[in-house]
Parts: sequence; C-alpha cells; structure tokens
Amino acid sequence: MPRLVLYTSAFPQLSETFIVQKFLGLLQRGWDVHLLTAQVDAQAWKHYPQLSQPAIRSRVHAAWPHRPRWLALLLLPFAMLRCLALTPRGLWRYARLALKRWGLAKALRRFYLDSSFISLKPHLVHFEFGTLAVEQADLGQLLGCKVVVSFRGYDLNFAGLEQPDYYRQVWQHADGLHLLGEDLWQRAQRRGCPAHKCHALIPPAVDAERLIPAQRKDGGEVGTAYRPLRLLSVGRLEWKKGYEYGLQAVDWLRQAGIACDYRIVGGGSYLEPLAFTRHQLGLVESVTFMRGLQHAQVMEQLAWADVFLHAAVSEGFCNAVMEAQAMQVPVVCTDADGLAENVVDGESGFVVPRRNPQALAQRIQELAHDGSLRQRMGQAGRERVMAKFSFEKQMKEFESFYQTIMNQRAKN
Repeated sequence: MPRLVLYTSAFPQLSETFIVQKFLGLLQRGWDVHLLTAQVDAQAWKHYPQLSQPAIRSRVHAAWPHRPRWLALLLLPFAMLRCLALTPRGLWRYARLALKRWGLAKALRRFYLDSSFISLKPHLVHFEFGTLAVEQADLGQLLGCKVVVSFRGYDLNFAGLEQPDYYRQVWQHADGLHLLGEDLWQRAQRRGCPAHKCHALIPPAVDAERLIPAQRKDGGEVGTAYRPLRLLSVGRLEWKKGYEYGLQAVDWLRQAGIACDYRIVGGGSYLEPLAFTRHQLGLVESVTFMRGLQHAQVMEQLAWADVFLHAAVSEGFCNAVMEAQAMQVPVVCTDADGLAENVVDGESGFVVPRRNPQALAQRIQELAHDGSLRQRMGQAGRERVMAKFSFEKQMKEFESFYQTIMNQRAKN
C-alpha cells in the first residue's frame, strides 16, 4: 500500500472534524496514512479520544517549527541528521535537485520546510487546504512523489485575490485537485486553473448511521412565550458566517411576535462584535453563545433544535449544515457559494439570498407555524445525506481518486 501523508496547519481542531474522520477512515480501510501538521493542538486533543491509541498517535507528526527564525537555524542540523538516518537516498535526491534549482542558501531554507515530508518517505502528499501548497506545490518533483491539493472555500474565495498568479505554482505542479463541489471548481478555473486539470469533486461527509435523530413529532406551531422557537447555528465565530444577519433575523421574528431561543455554538475572534450586536438589538435574553462543546454535545443541541440557521456570506460546503440534516433538523441558509449544493430549496430546507435577514426570518416563520413542514423537511434532509453524503461513499471516492493519481505516477 502506498504511503499517504495528509498535511494541515493544525491538528486536531474542533472546527475540522472532517480531517479527523478522513484520517481515521483511511486507516480503518488499510491505508498507510500519516498526518503531518504545523501545530499539534493540545487543547483540542482531549475532544478526540479515538486518536489517543498509541498506534494512531504515532502516525501524527509535528513539523519542525520555523518561527522564530533563530530556532529554525538552530534545528536545521537536527532536521538534516534525521533525514539522513531515515532516508539517505531521499535526502540525496532532494539535495541534488534543490541545489541545482536554487543554489545553497535557498536550498537550505526549502529543505528545512520540507524536511518533515522527506523523513516520512511519502508516495502521495495531500495538502488539505490550497493555501498550504502555495510555496510547496513542487514537492512532488523534489521527493519523487505525487501531490494532491484540496480547495474548501476560503482558499479560493478570499486568499490571494490581490495576486492574479497566487496559485500558479499549484495549477502547474499539483498532480490532482480535490474540491468540495462544482461551485469551487468553477471558481478555480476563474482563478487560472486549466479546465483539463485532473480533479475530483468530493463533498464533505457525515457518518449519519452514528447520528441518531431525536424522536420528533408534529409539534404544531412554536414561537410562543410558552414554547419559543428553538434556533441553532454551529460554526466558528467569523465574519464570513454572517451571524449578524442571523441576529437581525431573530430581531425581525421578535417584532413579528415570534419568541425565539437562539443558540450559537462555536468559538472564534468575532465574539465581541457579535455580543455587541446582540446587546444593540436587545436580544440578550433570546441569544446564547456556547463555546468549547464537544461533538457529542453539539449533537445534543441539534436534537434540541427546531430549525438550523446558517446565514453565511461565504461558505465552501459546511459540515454543520449536513449534520443538521442528518439529525432531521430543517435548515434555513443562504445561497453563499456551495450551500446551494448542500440544501435543496423547498425540500430539506430553505435557501435565501445572502445578506437578507428578512428573507431568513420569513422562511423561519413558515417553519415556526407549520410543524408538519418541519417534520417533512427534516426527514428529507436525512434521506438526502444518507444517499449523497455518506462517510462510506466519501471514503470510496477518495480511494478511487488516490488510485487514479498513483496510476498516473506508474505511467510516467
């Protein structure tokens, strides 16, 4: 089995359960997979007890630190000795090609960045975000391996927009691209990716078999003082998630006479402005920010909710929306980027134009008044996730894609 190295900036992260699931899923399917990260998140590790097994923990590797610069200079000889001990042939190949291409000074700088990859002796490297590959997309040539790069939303929608050729090296050197959906593939082409580039559209997945929906009955109308409408949002507190529009929608609902209990689950740097918006709109009694919840606790919140609200202004695909559907919670979301591929408007939820809190509120109001509609949309959402976004289906698609890339290597 070829050795696969997944590379990400920090691991594990509460907001990136999909990488944990993929890593463990490939291991279970017999892949020789390792995970390399620029930073091990010690605080988040406790939330993933399945990673604590020694055989799994030994496959998670921290890259050599590159800041501050003096520390990198101090560790450079140790990185070189490690590569020499583990793969002298790989080190010789890398040194020969790097010196020829860049000369001594730059070759040493790049070697330090690449040394963790060299020591792992990969056949295939998968950069889990496009921005991570910008400076190392040519790694395949230096190591004699193949390179795959994922694009998940932010990397195409925001990163490097001021530089027209920001991803030129990725388009040129990556052997294959993974994108979450058609919207991102079209965006990649608008940013210079050749239309003939080898790529796979593999959306996020939910292990829906392990998610047990609450026993929801037709509860009739909700939104009264006795039984407020239970709204839930899950995601990092960032401007692109559009939480302020969700808060404005709740304010509109309140003015329409619908009582709401709105819970926002997630941490991030945008808490202060959102808390101010909550205060300014007079929603302190109606809106609760919940941080640091484990995945099981998030599932408890989904079991509690009547409606899942996602007011994003930009989104790649959104695992939280898929998990809400898997838990039979109807979704009201915007048409931000890939969300229209995630939710079928009028079937598993409602999709409205972004930055339109009144449109969000009107659709939520429909669901508040009609318990049977909530139930039908919830059931349709779970059926859709089971059919199109299952974890088993995703793993098969990744395996097929990796085999395609490796077969290309065999032909060269």
